[in-house]
Amino acid sequence: MCVCQTMEVGKYGKNASRAGERGVLLEPFIHQVGGHSSMMRYDDHTVCKPLISREQRFYESLPPEMKEFTPEYKGVVSVCFEGDSDGYINLVAYPYVESEVLEQDDMPERDQPRRKHSRRSLHRSSSVGEHKEERLGLAGDNPESIQETKSPKVELHIHSDVPFQMLDGNSGLSSEKISYNPWSLRCHKQQLSRMRSESKDRKLYKFLLLENVVHHFRFPCVLDLKMGTRQHGDDASEEKAARQMKKCEQSTSATLGVRVCGMQVYQLDTGHYLCRNKYYGRGLSIEGFRNALYQYLHNGLELRKDLFEPILAKLRSLKAVLERQASYRFYSSSLLIIYDGKDNRAGMFMERRAEMRLKRVDTSLPESLQDDTSTEPSPSALPKVDVRMIDFAHSTFKGFRDDPTVHDGPDMGYVFGLESLINIMEQMREENQ
Repeated sequence: MCVCQTMEVGKYGKNASRAGERGVLLEPFIHQVGGHSSMMRYDDHTVCKPLISREQRFYESLPPEMKEFTPEYKGVVSVCFEGDSDGYINLVAYPYVESEVLEQDDMPERDQPRRKHSRRSLHRSSSVGEHKEERLGLAGDNPESIQETKSPKVELHIHSDVPFQMLDGNSGLSSEKISYNPWSLRCHKQQLSRMRSESKDRKLYKFLLLENVVHHFRFPCVLDLKMGTRQHGDDASEEKAARQMKKCEQSTSATLGVRVCGMQVYQLDTGHYLCRNKYYGRGLSIEGFRNALYQYLHNGLELRKDLFEPILAKLRSLKAVLERQASYRFYSSSLLIIYDGKDNRAGMFMERRAEMRLKRVDTSLPESLQDDTSTEPSPSALPKVDVRMIDFAHSTFKGFRDDPTVHDGPDMGYVFGLESLINIMEQMREENQ
């Protein structure tokens, strides 16, 4: 059973109560499109991920002007995991207290024997009950992704009213429509496998609490971009640095300073998300990258030309901020671009298409309606977009944690990636005016 210490209900929600009562049952974050650490849904406004001390310290020391472009840092929770005799695992979050808690970068590398634990009855947060639930037995799925003789079963309560469809044949999962982004499930299974094999007798972990940056969007379209011409941190081994440099050389990271790490885009014509993963992004040429960006901005019916200006404004503003950050390096970090796949403008577009169909079959409509073929929304219907930097486990700056390597000037590899992205979007805007 869980070894969490007794604690009072705090800022972490009404379900984070004393051990033996209720904790917050974590769920996979169904809109995770990239990365390798599993993002977990804590509540509607908050996600969490395994804590890496360097990333935590980086969030705590961010310059104020960068906070607009990063998720809000909300603190730390203790997470228990429990397995029962049937192989099922639950992850439960409690307010953090000083105790023996493993951080991601403190975990031993050698696998440890697993122990079976009695299963406790735990309840999900109240907001989750408002959504559609689905239980998935996952033992045996995608065995190559989990480095164990027997993959642990995972009991998930995943909610989504919108199906997902992975376009990549190498995703390891079926291409049929499902109720979660396949990449989020892949990361979740791998994370549970690592935790179960590496934690030995200790079952407490530190997880970072971060803002859920897609919670403002009903149908979040997410593009995850790996930024910069260099991905390895200053502390990387020679072998890891060589691997990362090879990935950069063989992808658009070298030529553009940016590559696709994953995406999901809502399709108005079918009512589901189309997904791409990082392996798709690694194989893209410059023209392939342009096509992927085009696909991300296409809703299945039309190119969302109204997104160009708000996204470009965000990218230019971020570029100006980063050019003022001397000595900062954001190695292996990603940039998320987010918009709503079904906002007010999309609704107006659908209504307009219905009107046009009606005109073709009803000649009795007023002449003013028959002649009006404009499908453009009013200027006031500007779409909401967001641009956020994430993943700072390998970031550094002068004086940060006594890092021995000090870099001069801004991170020009990252800035180069932003410039490439801005140039491509400007060209795309001009070509589709």
